[in-house]
Amino acid sequence: MGKADSAIYREVDTVQQNRLFQSDQKRLYKSLERPIVRGTGPAPNQADTVAFWRSLWSEPVNHNEGPWTEVVASQCAGITPMDPVIITPDDVAEAVRRAPNWKSPGLDGLHHYWLKGFMVCHSVLARQFQEVLNQKSKKSRN
Repeated sequence: MGKADSAIYREVDTVQQNRLFQSDQKRLYKSLERPIVRGTGPAPNQADTVAFWRSLWSEPVNHNEGPWTEVVASQCAGITPMDPVIITPDDVAEAVRRAPNWKSPGLDGLHHYWLKGFMVCHSVLARQFQEVLNQKSKKSRN
């Protein structure tokens, strides 16, 4: 294939990808994924693998606790903490309202269309989001 043929092929391919992006993004992204590469050699020995990672993670690490840490700590001392975030059912309703109906659902497989209609779920979702935020803030304070 010559340079001209290659350029035409790339242009046609780009046009097809643009059309597919407009019509079915999920199929486009699937087509762009690299094929799964399977190992051709023997599988690694479990004992060798465990020994390798144990040698990396079990050795103590000496961090550089130089004067720069004190400088950063003093610079951060004057920062006022952010006000706590409160997520309300209205916040969830507004976020869901702006979300596209049939775009790729999350891990739960639930499209936004259904969340928009089941308004009773908004308070449950708000509570769950709030619990996650509260857990994260507790961990960051420790």
